[in-house]
Amino acid sequence: MMGRQEAPAQLFYDFDLDRHVPRNHVLREIDRLLDGDKLREAIRPFYSNLGRPSVDPELIVRMLVVGYVMGIRSERRLCDEVHLNLAYRWFCHLGLEGRVPDHSTFSRYRHGKFRESNLLREIFETTVERCLSENLVGGEGFAVDASLIPADANKARSIAADDWSPDVARAAGNRAAQEYLDTLDDAAFGAASPVQPKFVAKSDPAAQWTRADESRPYFAYATNYLIDTKSAVIMDVEATRAIRQAEVGASRTMLERTEKRFGVKPDWVAADTAYGNAENLGWLVEQHGIIPFIPFIPVIDKSERTDGTFSRSDFDWDERSDQYICPEGHALKQFRRNYSDPNRGQETEGRKKYRALKATCQACPSKEICGPKADARYVTREPHEEAREFARECRKTKAYKVSRDKRKKVEMLFAHLKRILGLTRLRLRGPNGAKDEFLLAAIAQNLRKLAKLRPQCALVEVKA
Repeated sequence: MMGRQEAPAQLFYDFDLDRHVPRNHVLREIDRLLDGDKLREAIRPFYSNLGRPSVDPELIVRMLVVGYVMGIRSERRLCDEVHLNLAYRWFCHLGLEGRVPDHSTFSRYRHGKFRESNLLREIFETTVERCLSENLVGGEGFAVDASLIPADANKARSIAADDWSPDVARAAGNRAAQEYLDTLDDAAFGAASPVQPKFVAKSDPAAQWTRADESRPYFAYATNYLIDTKSAVIMDVEATRAIRQAEVGASRTMLERTEKRFGVKPDWVAADTAYGNAENLGWLVEQHGIIPFIPFIPVIDKSERTDGTFSRSDFDWDERSDQYICPEGHALKQFRRNYSDPNRGQETEGRKKYRALKATCQACPSKEICGPKADARYVTREPHEEAREFARECRKTKAYKVSRDKRKKVEMLFAHLKRILGLTRLRLRGPNGAKDEFLLAAIAQNLRKLAKLRPQCALVEVKA
């Protein structure tokens, strides 16, 4: 016969919320990783000793973690989900009758206490410390990359770059415009490049008008990840303009900050072509002794010839004597006498020119295949050429092939960021809004990584 479900009429209920949350739920694992007391101590100096008690900052953080871990992008919807979902209530320590704060509370904390105390950065660094303590970080190899995230800006409400100025931004009067003005001298935003984009969004002037692959142009920010390749732990995250110069600068910032904060310096770094310019290679190799595994050096190199004559690669470099040796054994020098001006004879952008003697070239038997149209042969040497040559040699090693496979882990994190966490478009505007969203997303990804690779609840069940 057909059954019928009816709600039992009871006056009192004996309800255990903890018993109704599955033991293998991801929030159970994440719960043990969040230290509420440490969080409160970090933000306590930004509260007054007088007045009404505020909403517990730990509750706000836990709700934000739920939103980013479970891919709930809307804060209004997040409040509804926490109100209805038993697991979310348990994780947020609300019990059955605890009141869920209004969605506007998130904005007040975000633009107030959280930003003043830099709390989100501290929480992120705490997750990295936990990954270090759980032996999830190898420290030998890092990978760095950037991904474009569309901003909350509309092309229809933008203006041409020629009509844009700081005065227009001041007249806009919104928070994102003020943040744009505050970051004009920031290397990650306004000072990253003197080139202005074609359009500027009045609602979010710092967002870059750009495009990716074959998509249509749009306003976007770039989220930059520095990961350890052992378990794909995010070691640092940075928000920048969506241009190459800012992304390369962010990689240096993240490497320096990781070494200073955690004492971890990699032996090698894997990256794509955007990070292979001569200046960045010089910074990695010459200043920090890091091996660059970069697939291609995107510097215009006109030294290689295709007409059958000798290229620069046919000349041997003598670093000790600061000269090139041609295939016939003759020296090409930059200077053959001392000049009072050390910059004399140098090309623009630090490029050096090494010349052979005219008399030597005229009598050389290989003149027709070396420099048939010139009285004397010369070759140029680019800035940081030693670092570029070292990077070329690194590409020939087996370790380079291994690094190519490991570098894909950072791309998988970006795919996870957009498909699982749902970060396909920013909700917050301005550079600070982008930083907050990217930090929270990185926190969620590291917490999910810890819960997956170092589960404790499952071990307790096995022992029981």
